[in-house]
Amino acid sequence: MIARLLLAPLALVLLVLPVRADQLSLNEISRYLNGLQTATADFTQINPDGTISTGELFIRRPGRMRFEYEQPDPTLVMAGGGQVAIFDGGSNIATPEQYPLARTPLNIILERNVDLSRRNMVTGHSYDGTATTVRAQDPQHPEYGSIELKFTDNPVELRQWIVTDSGGNRTTVSLGPLSTGANLSAALFNIPLEIQRRGR
Repeated sequence: MIARLLLAPLALVLLVLPVRADQLSLNEISRYLNGLQTATADFTQINPDGTISTGELFIRRPGRMRFEYEQPDPTLVMAGGGQVAIFDGGSNIATPEQYPLARTPLNIILERNVDLSRRNMVTGHSYDGTATTVRAQDPQHPEYGSIELKFTDNPVELRQWIVTDSGGNRTTVSLGPLSTGANLSAALFNIPLEIQRRGR
């Protein structure tokens, strides 16, 4: 009887407390990213200098991503063909700055087979009661920078990432609701085609 009386308040507390979702495992997040073939979303970007940009994001895994920035920012950023290209719409130069995708933290989520359980890839894995955050890097080349990915659950969805580049500059991209499964044309991610179009 005494034991029952002692346990009764505990049972009452458990009934009153809200049920919290569990932290997403690395395997769950890897499966989600590998299953994400195409997606579009509005985004808000906080740049390293504190300025804010907005636009629309297009993803076609593996290896392809496109950021269309809204005016007054005329920039276009494309990932495709193993490269990342930055087109400055404010200049008359059709040739963009280009970098190998493999040398950027974005490659971690655009790889054909995402496996966050690889040794030394994940350097942080936390849960704040509403979202799971994973900080990851290329285990062979940590000098390329890192990416922090934030996911909500039920259903699992990518909501934000923070890229820290090799120079320590941080860029935050927050996503609106993802629209998945669209048939996105390969031309959206074709860097040589975009260069040709702008050079006419």
